[in-house]
Amino acid sequence: MRQHEHTRSGPYEHHGDHEHRKGATSWSMAAQATLHCLTGCAIGEIAGMAIGTALAWHNVPTMILAIVLAFVFGYSLTMRSVLRAGLDVRSALRVALAADTVSITIMELADNGTIALFPGAMDATLSDALFWLSLALSFVVAFLLTTPVNKWMITRGKGHAVVHQYH
Repeated sequence: MRQHEHTRSGPYEHHGDHEHRKGATSWSMAAQATLHCLTGCAIGEIAGMAIGTALAWHNVPTMILAIVLAFVFGYSLTMRSVLRAGLDVRSALRVALAADTVSITIMELADNGTIALFPGAMDATLSDALFWLSLALSFVVAFLLTTPVNKWMITRGKGHAVVHQYH
């Protein structure tokens, strides 16, 4: 079997050297997948907000840049790990898209929605405590909403489960 092929037989899913019982995904595994995703999202979000604020952009273009960079950094972290496992760039990109798209999308909706609803957060600057407090809260909300989704997807062999075979 080629290294990146994924087969299923009986009640088990085989991911390279890992074998997981279907439906037996732990909350710890889902939390780890979510933290991995959150790391890329946080880097992109903070970079986008810092750039938009430094350039004195309005809220909407700053938020768009932050979201785009969250996806870029989220996918990049996954691609980095699967490229190290020997995949070519095209295959690594496919794995990253399959592993992270749903998770990043939910995370971005949750954290940007939290910031949009947090009183005064949209107008806070990088030097305001309100900016960092609302951003931290938005990441907590995003983590709490995305972890159950990641658990559900991993249990079904989707999302972060497609990356397991490369660890």
